[in-house]
Amino acid sequence: MKLCELTATELAKMLKSKEISATELVESVLQQIKEKEPDVGGYITVTEGIARKQAKAVDEKRARGDRLGALAGIPVAVKDNICTKGIKTTAASRILENFVPPYNATVIERLLASDAIIIGKTNLDEFAMGSSCENSALQRTRNPHDLSRVAGGSSGGSAAAVAANEAILALGSDTGGSVRLPAAFCGVVGLRPSYGMVSRYGLIALASSLDQIGPIAKTAEDAKLLFDVIAGEDPKDMTTISKQQPAAQRDIKSLTVGLHKEQFDWKIDSEIAKSVDAVIKNLEKHGATIKTVSVPHMECLLPLYYIMLTVECASNLARLDGVRYGYRAPDAGDVEKLYCQSRGAAFGDDVKRRVILGTFLSSAEFGGAYRKKALCLKRKIEEGYQRVFAECDLLISPMSVTPAFGVGDVVEPLKMYETDMCAFGATFAGVPAMSVPCGFTDSKLPIGVQLTGPRCSDRSLLSVAALCQHLFL
Repeated sequence: MKLCELTATELAKMLKSKEISATELVESVLQQIKEKEPDVGGYITVTEGIARKQAKAVDEKRARGDRLGALAGIPVAVKDNICTKGIKTTAASRILENFVPPYNATVIERLLASDAIIIGKTNLDEFAMGSSCENSALQRTRNPHDLSRVAGGSSGGSAAAVAANEAILALGSDTGGSVRLPAAFCGVVGLRPSYGMVSRYGLIALASSLDQIGPIAKTAEDAKLLFDVIAGEDPKDMTTISKQQPAAQRDIKSLTVGLHKEQFDWKIDSEIAKSVDAVIKNLEKHGATIKTVSVPHMECLLPLYYIMLTVECASNLARLDGVRYGYRAPDAGDVEKLYCQSRGAAFGDDVKRRVILGTFLSSAEFGGAYRKKALCLKRKIEEGYQRVFAECDLLISPMSVTPAFGVGDVVEPLKMYETDMCAFGATFAGVPAMSVPCGFTDSKLPIGVQLTGPRCSDRSLLSVAALCQHLFL
């Protein structure tokens, strides 16, 4: 077996015992990228030279007996909307195609402090707007399990890289399912942390009240390794949480698992429903208490999400105007033409669509009425989840309504937006949710089950997911 095919947990032990070196591991991953990348298209930038330099430094520190971090020598791929000092950060958009940040995001600083290796920057839907990784302005990412299928979005490059063994771990960002959906499509683990659990400093913002950076890994144990490194309070992000709960040691027999009624009532692919049902039966077989629970207002998730997202993204992307940084239209003339021509030429269709809608909804004509109603509804959904978690320890539901669909199969925007339906609830409640592999369709496409926990229970949720993977997933 190649080194790149092993888990981060296995590799960390091998590195610590000096059974392998960080340089050997990095070379294995780089060779895999060379072989797989022409078909998969997971990376926008491969930081080959930087990775080799970092690996050499880790090996030298280990030889000297210096203290090393938790991820010492482990190659990590980073979604290309997370700022990396001296490395291009494009957000998969023409407008930032040549942007090189002068600083690192907080999560990158924490990776480097843990002696992790930055192996490259991964593809995404432009500015994280999409569910298939087909909206990138720079390239298209394909599913390693079936190259005719999408990898999911927007963190499709990160999920595909881990699934194809082109990275050991990866970082994505999740606004409305952008870590969890590609994890489900690619057969890996993806966690959306509780809102505020991980710093957003250095993340190119889509919708600031919803965005979260999260880990993508081969196993829940690996995801916890990465989460433990990146989580924590950050003075550069005032929304981060100061006190975080430790992982509670749970036994499946002690769990009360809620079946999220509304999500099971949606039109779910029969093979997905069958696999998720098998997980539920296994939980019950091992002693968990299963009960059906209901969260109100689930029928409002799609319009609520696209009101909040478009209003916030229109505001966040206003800074990309061709004046301060990014693409500038040549010979534009006056400032108004410069602004219009730069954005018109460099933004993709879906970005333009959402910016226009967000600008319309936040215009003076409406006086913020849509946004105010959306915030009220968001609060009601949060309260609904709080009531449910007073009755049960975690929720279980399908992660997606369909398996990975074919490249080019979904072209209607509304149909594409609906692919994230199962993910929106946790987003609005600010609670942790993760996709865990739970089987395959008859055509060998991965299926993911979604586990959702109370706010700040991230580590306990990861521990339960790891236990489930060991027992029956």
